[in-house]
Amino acid sequence: MDEEQTLSRRDFLKRVGIAGAGLLAATSPWLSAFSDVEHTAKDRCRLGMIGPGSRGRFLLGFLAKNPKCEIVALADIYQPSLDEALKIVPTAKTYKDYHKLLEDKTIDGVIVSTPLATHCQIVLDAFDAGKNVYCEKTIGYDMDECLAMYRKHLSTGRIFFTGQQRLFDPRYIQAMDLIHRGTFGYISAVHAFWNRNNDWRRDVPKPSLEKFINWRLYKATSKGLMTELACHQLQVGTWALGMLPAKVMGHGSINYWKKGREVYDNVNLIYVFPDGRKMTYGSDVENKFYGLEEQILGSKGTVEPEKGKYYFEDVAPAPAFMQMINDWENDIFGNIPFAGTSWAPETANVNNGEYILGKRPEMDGTSLLTEAFVEANITGRQPKNIAEEGYYASILCLWGHEAMVRGQILDFPEKYYIDYNVYHTKASQI
Repeated sequence: MDEEQTLSRRDFLKRVGIAGAGLLAATSPWLSAFSDVEHTAKDRCRLGMIGPGSRGRFLLGFLAKNPKCEIVALADIYQPSLDEALKIVPTAKTYKDYHKLLEDKTIDGVIVSTPLATHCQIVLDAFDAGKNVYCEKTIGYDMDECLAMYRKHLSTGRIFFTGQQRLFDPRYIQAMDLIHRGTFGYISAVHAFWNRNNDWRRDVPKPSLEKFINWRLYKATSKGLMTELACHQLQVGTWALGMLPAKVMGHGSINYWKKGREVYDNVNLIYVFPDGRKMTYGSDVENKFYGLEEQILGSKGTVEPEKGKYYFEDVAPAPAFMQMINDWENDIFGNIPFAGTSWAPETANVNNGEYILGKRPEMDGTSLLTEAFVEANITGRQPKNIAEEGYYASILCLWGHEAMVRGQILDFPEKYYIDYNVYHTKASQI
């Protein structure tokens, strides 16, 4: 890691309070991974990666630059992935069988970035081998797998990180601090969405590799938009509201990308919290205009953490042109009889908002997340709450997927509650 990156990290830690008196400890307790960063400056850890595909190599790009980390081994059954990863870490040993990697007792921890349906067994084996684990989201293919992985983490005492990079994104950390301080008043709702315009399909060198490479498109290996995208954003909603939802309902279908696809190409869900507040989630992959965002609505303002912006409710009135249009519409439609109350348009105010951190930062939290995993391996301490946040994020997206498949309104299943004091409000209290 070069000096510029190190200084950027220090500036970040100072801003969010780790360098001070733990200002944001309640909002981001997982930042405790950095609490001994000065004391571990000369220590190193040895890591292996299982599944250096596209996401794995993205993580390698950060880890390979960290002077406190050595990537010593790679495992993948697909040789092209190993070949590409060796361009980043050319001295690493390679294996086709991940068990061989786990047999290396000098390896402290592993990064698991394989297809979703393979996560659980690999993670369980890694914990049994005495390794610390970073597992990409969603951690399990179903809720039982997620619970088994979390319990194994507890029983072995090994470190468990998940690929929820928003937990380490300075935009989100600062936004949540402001939200929890009451800056934006009563948080009434969260509307999250992630829209794209592509079918997720990748080119394959031969037909026999179709389901191997395009695993995200098939039911046996993927839950589609929920496990690949929603897992991030549902965690943001519970982070903002500080509780778990009690009920979920939704619908998904395949409307546009129909060529061999088995998972939904559009989903829409409503999560209902014990006090009646709602979190909506939608994802469409036929139109990318609105992109992705979590809109956190408060009585005094709105937060859009992906943009890194906030907007207070009290702003200047709409421009004269928009007011003229409204007056014109009222003049025309005001003379036409309607049943019920009179019709009047409500036009959103023009509000450009303000940046939470002064400007939109270039990082998305991934670099700090990987750094935190390195630090946790060196100190041997599990950062508070990070495993639990990843667990519940996975459970929420899988629970929502089940509601869509069954076509029912589902209560949160009691079986999957874990002892986690941040989310103490249960469905039984609704």
